[in-house]
Amino acid sequence: MVYVICLLIGLLTSFVGSLAGLGGGIILVPSLLILNTYMDAFNWATPQAIVGISLVTMVFTALSSTLAYYKKGRIDFRTGWLLLSGSIPGGIAGSWMNQFVETEQFLLFFGLLMICISLLFFIRRQTFGSKATKRRRGVRTFWIDGKTYEYTVTIGPAFLLSLFVGVMSGLFGIGGGSVMVPAMILLFGLPAHLATATSMFMILFVSLIGAGTHLALGHIMWQYAVFFIPGAWFGGKIGAFVNQRLHGRALEWILRLLLIMIGIRMIFQGIS
Repeated sequence: MVYVICLLIGLLTSFVGSLAGLGGGIILVPSLLILNTYMDAFNWATPQAIVGISLVTMVFTALSSTLAYYKKGRIDFRTGWLLLSGSIPGGIAGSWMNQFVETEQFLLFFGLLMICISLLFFIRRQTFGSKATKRRRGVRTFWIDGKTYEYTVTIGPAFLLSLFVGVMSGLFGIGGGSVMVPAMILLFGLPAHLATATSMFMILFVSLIGAGTHLALGHIMWQYAVFFIPGAWFGGKIGAFVNQRLHGRALEWILRLLLIMIGIRMIFQGIS
């Protein structure tokens, strides 16, 4: 029964993570924490074990969805590599710091952060996107489904943002897409489909580094982790498939609602 639940959690979190570019860990981590609280069969799910499994699962989620997005030409590799310059060292540092952190404190504050980010989506886009892009140099151009999009990714803010995201990914096993996707949309003006696909490309490398560090620290319980992998692979493909058939506004509404629900869930778990 435990292994069936693990398979289903892997499928669900991977589908949602790939669909919205969040990686899935932001759903998997609180899910296992809840199961650890209410089911004796999950008493093995310590914070360190959960983060290790989450990062392993995200490797397969990100690989599956990245391949699907690559075939459709929806990944901005130039932006992705720039953001990885901070995410990779941040992921190593965060994975090492994981062993010293109280998970309940993180859940509370990160839940508040998720709700704040979701509220930013209700601000008129030109405040961050189109007007800001016109004032900057080095405007980038990308084509999706016959439409041309222009946006600017500045090196300094992008590096600092990616460093922060990398630390969070390694520290809490959440992939960082919950911050990176809204930031790419709101701060740099990327269209939602492009931000989602580029986020999954980044999460592939960040989760690889984080999972490798947790493996070296002995945090990964393979007897359970292997049952998340099949669900992660197929969930990633299904999420990418559905994403490509959604309108950009619909995808943003999904992001808003997911961030609000996850934020509330994390706050409740953090104070309980």
